[in-house]
Amino acid sequence: MRIRLPFLLALLNVLTLASLAQDDDVIRTTTENVVLNITVTDKAGQYVKGLKLSDFKVYEDGVEVKPEAIASFSLQESPYAAVVLLDSSGSMEARFTLARSAAIRFLDGLREEDVAAVYRFDSKVERVQEFSTGRDLAPMAYAIRAKGMTSLNDAIVEASRTLAERREHRKAIVILSDGMDTFSKASSDKAIESALAIGASIYAVDMSDLQIGGSAARQGAPQLKDFAEKTGGRFVATPGGQALRDAFAGIANELGQQYTIAYRPLNRTRDGKWRKLEVKLNREDLTVRTRKGYRAPKK
Repeated sequence: MRIRLPFLLALLNVLTLASLAQDDDVIRTTTENVVLNITVTDKAGQYVKGLKLSDFKVYEDGVEVKPEAIASFSLQESPYAAVVLLDSSGSMEARFTLARSAAIRFLDGLREEDVAAVYRFDSKVERVQEFSTGRDLAPMAYAIRAKGMTSLNDAIVEASRTLAERREHRKAIVILSDGMDTFSKASSDKAIESALAIGASIYAVDMSDLQIGGSAARQGAPQLKDFAEKTGGRFVATPGGQALRDAFAGIANELGQQYTIAYRPLNRTRDGKWRKLEVKLNREDLTVRTRKGYRAPKK
């Protein structure tokens, strides 16, 4: 029996997708290039433009990536895809209206070409709004009532899976939560690896310090900071109100101010091991943020 080429190509695509779901569902990179989205700020916290490739040095496992291995460099102006994760667990009951308001501010900051989806998470993870360029929250978001436990890690894994299907090179996960996971099946390490595998930066806004009704929520800042630092995103501690809304607008602005470097990995071994990444600048007065590494694909 003769097997037609289109069928073989379709079968190959299915097998490739299946391989991504193996190994405890950790999403792994299969691209030939490693892509780094890099934020550069000065001492005043302002975003820095006008840098050249020669201003950057990229290291993989401590070894410098040579210029000939770099496939592309740009001050990123291409569209990005984001997933906003709203904590709707019981501890957020007095804070959820404010969280929803901040999410709207983030959507307001999107450019015409950017897209965002919105999820809520408590004892389960649920999509509230499909990817769109819309600037308003779906009506469903206004019917949410805070309840249940906190599946933060599971929400990050689900956001990563969703973003893996997007064509945009730049991806972000924006979390608005009061902190610690209490119900996920996934570990925090798996959540971080899922985001790193698709090159997504995590921006975490901590609401646990908000004093509402005379008491503060549980402190989840260390975990939220870890998510942000390891993926090259940003942790925001805010007392709420205008500061919270400005923080979300600032995240949208940052995503439009990033440099992107893509390079051929130095170590081509498909062993599933961790590769440490570091980016340095030739100017000591500037600060650089990007992801800390990636998990190599397996054979």
